[in-house]
Amino acid sequence: MKKITVIAFVLCIGVITSNAQVKVSPGLRGGLNISDLSNMPGNSSSKSDFYVGALMAIKFNKYFTLQPELNYSRQGADIRLSYLDFDNNTSRRRSQKAEINYLTLGAVAKFNFKGKGFHVLAGPSIDLKTNDNFDKFGENPVDVDFAIVGGVGYTLPNGLTFEARLKQGLVDIYGYDGYDYDNDNNRRYYDDITLNQVFQIGISYTFKVK
Repeated sequence: MKKITVIAFVLCIGVITSNAQVKVSPGLRGGLNISDLSNMPGNSSSKSDFYVGALMAIKFNKYFTLQPELNYSRQGADIRLSYLDFDNNTSRRRSQKAEINYLTLGAVAKFNFKGKGFHVLAGPSIDLKTNDNFDKFGENPVDVDFAIVGGVGYTLPNGLTFEARLKQGLVDIYGYDGYDYDNDNNRRYYDDITLNQVFQIGISYTFKVK
């Protein structure tokens, strides 16, 4: 399946670039990830990390650009878990980081306002997990996530672009089914859907190709 997807992707790029009107420019991108996980046991808060990758900007005209991307993205959340202290029968909390790192393959469509530097973007992403520390949090992690990306940006004439994006995962990547304790030592059961949620701020640069 992966081989078929790669072949179809390469053929698609070949067909697109066969049109002399189309301009293709490679580039690099990177920036800050502010990520969180929905419905985690205990209380979660956002975790800061980074993403870095490469892109291929396929510019059809001054209004529309299709941009395939390959990125390495470090995601996850800060988790505060409750546990029972058996010495004095009180509930305590401790903080741990849930770390999930992905190799992501995506394609965003960019729409430029009146052909100027401002643009909006949207597109899908397939995220393949490279590693995590889910052994500390659960027993049923999922290795592939599908996500939708949306955002805004501004591109300077020299090819430097500033962007802000929201990335929402669509797959229950945690699969947690268990229990925790609240502040009153009452057992709480969980069977919730856990989704990746990421806010990205970063820059990219496309090289001018003659």
